[in-house]
Amino acid sequence: MPKGNISYTSQQPIDDFGLQFTELSYDTTLAANVAQSLTVPGQFPRYKAVFHFTTNDVWVAVNETATVAGAAFAITPAEMDPSCREVIAGDVLSFITANTNGAIVNVVFYPYYAGN
Repeated sequence: MPKGNISYTSQQPIDDFGLQFTELSYDTTLAANVAQSLTVPGQFPRYKAVFHFTTNDVWVAVNETATVAGAAFAITPAEMDPSCREVIAGDVLSFITANTNGAIVNVVFYPYYAGN
């Protein structure tokens, strides 16, 4: 959780500016075309997940396995390079890249309380 027990409400933008450091920061290195998953921690019911990637081609899905884009438009559960998404404790985030050099992924969770 952020140091000092600070949480963020729905009226506060999560733009990665002015946020405190948090103890809920996770890192991994993806190999090309190998999906990895991360379970959202359970200390709070909801979080804002802030994502950082070393490449611009990381696909992220929630509660499904992420896949990379194909050669034609298709419905997919994955989004490419999201910056921040609301997630629920226990959700499973899946990550994949087709980059032959792989990618380093950092995910930071901030407790989130909807104010509406």
